[in-house]
Amino acid sequence: MSTIDDIKLLETIEKYLAGEMSNAEFEQFELTRKSTPEIDQMVVEHGMFLHAMDNYAARKNFSKINEITFNTLFEAGEWAPINEQSSKFKLIQLWNKYKKVTAIAASVGGIIALFTTFMTIYFSPTLNGSQVMQLSKQVEIIKNNQLEQGNILNEVKTKMPQNAILVSGGTGFLINQKGYMITSAHVLKGDKVMVINNEGQEFNAEIVYSDIKSDLSLLKINDTDYIAPKNMPYSIDKKMSDLSEEVFTLGYPRNDNDIVYGKGYLSAQTGFEGDKNAYQIQIGANPGYSGAPVFNEKNEIIGVINTRQKQLEGVTFAIKSAKIYDLINEVETKSGRENKIEFSKKVSNKQDKKKTINNMRGYIFNIRSFN
Repeated sequence: MSTIDDIKLLETIEKYLAGEMSNAEFEQFELTRKSTPEIDQMVVEHGMFLHAMDNYAARKNFSKINEITFNTLFEAGEWAPINEQSSKFKLIQLWNKYKKVTAIAASVGGIIALFTTFMTIYFSPTLNGSQVMQLSKQVEIIKNNQLEQGNILNEVKTKMPQNAILVSGGTGFLINQKGYMITSAHVLKGDKVMVINNEGQEFNAEIVYSDIKSDLSLLKINDTDYIAPKNMPYSIDKKMSDLSEEVFTLGYPRNDNDIVYGKGYLSAQTGFEGDKNAYQIQIGANPGYSGAPVFNEKNEIIGVINTRQKQLEGVTFAIKSAKIYDLINEVETKSGRENKIEFSKKVSNKQDKKKTINNMRGYIFNIRSFN
């Protein structure tokens, strides 16, 4: 692609990010992102770049710093901090990572824009700090609803202890009919857990095993009121999923017990900073989606949502479903179980997609962690 083509593409991306496209242009560009992973990644990178620029300009008198630093570096004859070997190495690393964006910036704005890019990336605390956020329900939100929860506990028969303090929440899903289910490990900030189905029925559950490294936990419903389903409407896939594959999810991001449907596509076969244990998915995800299953069009679970990009809406990460198998193997090995935790196979049916998704709701649970 020529420099002129790069500039035109950059202008289109900026128009897209600024919301200046018509509906037809927006839909067409969305299709292009979906079918061309390289362009999708450019949108993500340039969005981060513009966000960092805005942050830096808001915090500093940019013009003054730019002039002083530029003159200092120009007189020294080099484009790196003077007498700071570690910082120089850091800028070299950043150049290798962001050279595509900076090359375009240089073509558009010349050497000052190139320098600005380096300085923004180097000084921005957002890019140098944590860039992702976990998607368990925020403690503050749960605390704000404590009074409401207390009223519910007094008015309706509940299995939640009267002095229970809710500390976190998220989503979980069954992996077999025996009540074993998966959620994100960071959802379980409390010592105890209760799961609630889409009809509002509460079930006592136990934490069987948590793996902080993979951010996955295995739960088991231990409740006499639990009625095991006869079959499963989905299976758990082991294979690598393809780029641009359409996906959807069901989770509990709201404070009520309404399950929410979301649709998107797989935009990268690795997660944040090249994490090979995760996927990057273009899908909207709010706090409460942690532990939610990601399905492909074959109704197979391919991942478990756990984080999203802070700066960019819709850039979400999901632990690959193959890690679920690893988790179960680890549980069986460490516990010396004679009875294997089997994954139930999906029973084929001829229901249309809407009916299938509606049926899936009964297998996905609202997780409440408490002390």
